Amino acid sequence: MNLILWRHADAEDLPERAYEQTGADLTRALTQRGRKQAAHMAQWLTQRVDKSTVVLASPAVRTVQTAQALSEHYRIVRELSPGADVATVLAAVGWPDNSVDGADTVIVVGHQPTLGRVASLLLSGSEANWTVRKGGIWWLSSRRREDESQVVLRAVVNPDLA
Repeated sequence: MNLILWRHADAEDLPERAYEQTGADLTRALTQRGRKQAAHMAQWLTQRVDKSTVVLASPAVRTVQTAQALSEHYRIVRELSPGADVATVLAAVGWPDNSVDGADTVIVVGHQPTLGRVASLLLSGSEANWTVRKGGIWWLSSRRREDESQVVLRAVVNPDLA
């Protein structure tokens, strides 16, 4: 299974007065720069994933807009909301053996610090606050070698490098 962790692109700041409003963070949209980042990374992904790839997005506006840059076929998954824990994210995608709809590749469009924690757990065996840059992609694969489960880091790509 391929698991692609895609952090939402650059988004608007939340106005100071909005921090007190429940759910206000979910309404933040991409900036013009963020739309360009999302389009650039979507182009990179399009050249590398097939049409059977499942795209899952947090319910936040900025993640939905990032996913839409790649495909109109995506699913909003409440379990990927800001602040989600690593176990919840991995269960939502079916890592490593039971991916969504049996897809070979699942893309999660989500948030920091969750995506960095997912990457650190899968690659190092423990959760740490690793950074996934805005619009950045971490592509991981699971495989079995000699009856041992392994995780392979296939790519880390940021919008300014794609």
